[in-house]
Amino acid sequence: MKIPKLKIGSITADIPIVQGAMGVRVSLSSLASAVAEEGGIGTISSIGLGDIEASKREYERMSREALEKEIRKAKTMTNGHIAVNFMGVLSNVDDLITTAVKEGIKMIVYGAGLPIKLPGLVEDSSVSLLPIISSSRVAELILRVWDKRYERTADAIILEGPLAGGHLGFSEEQLNHPEKYSLDNLLPEVLETVKVYEDKYGKKIPVIAAGGIFNGKDIARMLSLGASGVQMATRFVCTVECDVSQEFKQSYLDVKEEDIVIIKSPVGMPGRAINNRFLKDLEVKGKHKIKCPYRCLTVCKVDKAKYCIALALVNSYFGDVDHGLIFCGQNAYRIDKIVTIKELIYDLLAELEAA
Repeated sequence: MKIPKLKIGSITADIPIVQGAMGVRVSLSSLASAVAEEGGIGTISSIGLGDIEASKREYERMSREALEKEIRKAKTMTNGHIAVNFMGVLSNVDDLITTAVKEGIKMIVYGAGLPIKLPGLVEDSSVSLLPIISSSRVAELILRVWDKRYERTADAIILEGPLAGGHLGFSEEQLNHPEKYSLDNLLPEVLETVKVYEDKYGKKIPVIAAGGIFNGKDIARMLSLGASGVQMATRFVCTVECDVSQEFKQSYLDVKEEDIVIIKSPVGMPGRAINNRFLKDLEVKGKHKIKCPYRCLTVCKVDKAKYCIALALVNSYFGDVDHGLIFCGQNAYRIDKIVTIKELIYDLLAELEAA
């Protein structure tokens, strides 16, 4: 297969691979810039970047300045394409998006919430807007509202299937039947929905398939089904350039398929994670004591939450995996070594060409 380029708005990536965002602090400037250097699109996650102690006093300012720092750092490391990902449930999401645009970011990726007001917040049409969706119904809702209110459409859509890691846009019942909601089934429906708005606005709206994509053969299959590119996240954790602790990466290398489970997150969404000591202890204790000075999530009910998800994710980042949550995709158990981004991209492209 000839390797196609991926055009989104004003940018064209040499390869059709987007590195998915992983919070907290899993996908920072080091990882994103390395992917961008290899011709893909690197993504910085905007979640949980501020200094832990300082953020207790000035959460919004610390978050903003930390994001500015990561964006500026990435720009010193690559001239390639960098996106920034945002969660709609963040209490300061609007401030972070405005910050990214001011710093010159040309791709805004929005998940964990409906980006209904996003075009009003980002009026610069040169900045590409990429909503993450999990069904044609959600795609239609977003595109219809954007069209009616703002006379604007998406520059690309990321379709995330049920095998993805982290927070998932599916119910627990749907996740029990992943084959019914597979990308193979969802993609044709989304492409049909998008076509109406492609015709109206006279431009291509690339659909990027995500969730459970592991190798070049998977990429080839998605492209053959009509996707313009793929988003991959889990594969990038066990790379030299990923900033997480060695203990975090080792958890991926050690995990068995049966250890990958669906959890109920304090965010109010199901999520996929490694069933490590932290989650097992939580089953016994039932709940951790929480004192929250951040108020980082609009949907988090501190009095009812079983644990602080921000602290749990930060613990894993720093290496305290026994007291930390580790998100992963369904295929994490297939990773068996740590490689460089260059090696990983080379292998993926070789597999894609062979397919």
